[in-house]
Amino acid sequence: MTDDLAEFLATRDTLYLASSNAEGQPYIQHRGGPKGFLVPLDDKRLAFADFSGNRQYISIGNFDDNPKAFIFLMDYRNKRRIKIWGDVEVVEDDPELISKLVFDDYQGKVERAFIFTIEAWVSNCPQNIIQRWSEDEMEPLVDAMKGRIDKLELENDALRAQLTDKS
Repeated sequence: MTDDLAEFLATRDTLYLASSNAEGQPYIQHRGGPKGFLVPLDDKRLAFADFSGNRQYISIGNFDDNPKAFIFLMDYRNKRRIKIWGDVEVVEDDPELISKLVFDDYQGKVERAFIFTIEAWVSNCPQNIIQRWSEDEMEPLVDAMKGRIDKLELENDALRAQLTDKS
């Protein structure tokens, strides 16, 4: 774990978690939550809460057979991706751990925690990443633009009124 990786993780609200069963059949699943839901526990371990979902339990079943996993994280705005390889441990009934992984304003029901032990990670080439912006990232820009439009409309109205007064 580096400071750069920890800072990157603190800004992510989504990840893709890949696992495979004992026969090597791959499975990938989206996981999300509030920014920073993927929590560094120490210099080698990350954790996140596993919330109730579609009740398929494919990832958990895969981890019973094969703890090897892969996390894929994207930052479309900054055209950056991070890939992390490691092992997953499924932890149930650990209130102290769970308390580190939940957010007061997030309504999901926690069923368990996943602890991911990092074996390797890499931040790789931004080539071919299409830049995208989330609604939260766009909101201040749109608000500023709306404010500028409002100001220009007032200025335009004032100029029209001056023209009307002169005629």
